[in-house]
Amino acid sequence: MSRIDDTKDFIPVRIAVLTVSDTRDITEDKSGALLVERIEAAGHILADRMVVRDERDQIAAHLRDWIAQDDVDVVISTGGTGLTGRDVTVEAHRDVYEKEIDAFGTVFTMVSMAKIGTSAVQSRATGGVAGGTYLFALPGSPGACRDAWDEILKLQLDYRHRPCNFVEIMPRLDEHQRRK
Repeated sequence: MSRIDDTKDFIPVRIAVLTVSDTRDITEDKSGALLVERIEAAGHILADRMVVRDERDQIAAHLRDWIAQDDVDVVISTGGTGLTGRDVTVEAHRDVYEKEIDAFGTVFTMVSMAKIGTSAVQSRATGGVAGGTYLFALPGSPGACRDAWDEILKLQLDYRHRPCNFVEIMPRLDEHQRRK
């Protein structure tokens, strides 16, 4: 079972939040605001936050920009993970991923099933790694962001979480790119 090992020190990570929307700006962005609140309440650092339109190339460009920055460890996007023609966030993430974290989408679906039943099949939440940075794409609803943060990301982004977590392997995410 998951647990927090209080004998270990908490290590804050630097997280950027990207909201994907054709209709909202930052003042109307409830999902992004919820993520920022939870990120900071957990003791992490908000590295950056922005809103971008549902355009695959723009989303991928923002992901790549943050991956290239040394002060961003994790990017969480919200919005654009559905099934409509304008929902291209998942494709943009996959354009950037070096490795996909397949189980992230599976676990998110399990969490969602408990909350919204079979409607969970309409979400395409995804996670991956590129350039030593974790990337997660969440649905655009505040409820979905709350569930993903509270039940998955809050734990996996806590170095004290056992039996394992994303933070402890961060230094090795880009080891294949280093000289041997």
